[in-house]
Amino acid sequence: MTEKEFKLPEMSVLVVLMAETEGISNPELQERYGLKLDGESRKKLNGLKLVESRKQGRAFVHTLTDHGWARMGEMIEAGIPLPSGSAGAMCRALLTGLSRFLTRTGQAPADFFHPGSDLYPGGDEDGPVEEAPDVAGPPAGEADVTERIRVAYAELAPRPGAWVGLARLRPLLGGFGRAEVDRALKGMIHLPEVSIVPENNQKTLTPEDRAAAVVIGDQDKHLISIGAR
Repeated sequence: MTEKEFKLPEMSVLVVLMAETEGISNPELQERYGLKLDGESRKKLNGLKLVESRKQGRAFVHTLTDHGWARMGEMIEAGIPLPSGSAGAMCRALLTGLSRFLTRTGQAPADFFHPGSDLYPGGDEDGPVEEAPDVAGPPAGEADVTERIRVAYAELAPRPGAWVGLARLRPLLGGFGRAEVDRALKGMIHLPEVSIVPENNQKTLTPEDRAAAVVIGDQDKHLISIGAR
């Protein structure tokens, strides 16, 4: 399916989900952006594996999948179809600038729309710090957390890509706070070799498994898989 076969509201939702990295419910989608994703459009984007929709209470919560992130990267590079007029021109200029930035820095959309970007630089939720990190790289110290997660995973996994419980992983990450580790895990879900998923059989979860889960898109995730880079 080409981008031209997406309806404008569907394309708009994909762009919004790219910005709302941790997912957004239908009521929030309507309130913040005047959009909705339901009916045939939801089924289409779910069927194409671009969007994951989960029922939470009476509403759906929508999240861009790994495939959706990759597709958005391709569309940003190729040029997202936009309507004519001043609104379309404004969006085109912003997306063109974003495309140039990603090309210049070698980053992907997931690096730009980072889950932790709503925090102050350095991860302090209570207030700003004196210096902001270089926008071309991850926040200071976050790369260290991510690398330590990779090292700990390699120590536990029998092979690249095997599933490892976060309850086994977290004890090997001493020196990093819970918030630091959670932010790093949320950032890693957009890497092509990383998957973080919930345990399918919830009855097998121990209290330790539940306590170690990371919440991504309003869902507890218990297992991590890191393939070879």
